[in-house]
Amino acid sequence: MISPSDRALAVKLIQEANQIGARLALACIELNISVRTYERWVSEGGIKEDQRPMASRPEPKNKLTKEGKQEILEVVKKEEFVDLPPTQIVPKLADQRIYIASESSFYRVLRENKMQNHRGRSKKPERRLPESHLAVAPNQVWT
Repeated sequence: MISPSDRALAVKLIQEANQIGARLALACIELNISVRTYERWVSEGGIKEDQRPMASRPEPKNKLTKEGKQEILEVVKKEEFVDLPPTQIVPKLADQRIYIASESSFYRVLRENKMQNHRGRSKKPERRLPESHLAVAPNQVWT
């Protein structure tokens, strides 16, 4: 977002260039803004303040409730699902004809509660540097 002082300066520079004879579109391009943005800034006479921070943004209708998140956590903590990632939990629940939330919602809730770590009986994958081989003569290294 651009600060109000920078916005006022930009409008002043564009108006100055326009009065000298420059086209409005070219003056806006120089400041890397669109003509529509400039028009929105100077509508109704003065320089308008940025309205985005004050915009009302309704909560999505399909947002998980606290009860839904709690249900996900309870399911994930069950003994049968404790070692499984959400990619395996959700299909198993679907086989039982139970739908709580999508896989991505399971992952999101696990991340929010710092439970998204390696889930499974296998060890975490280790990062190893590949072995290097040095050949000093022909036919010494085969991979």
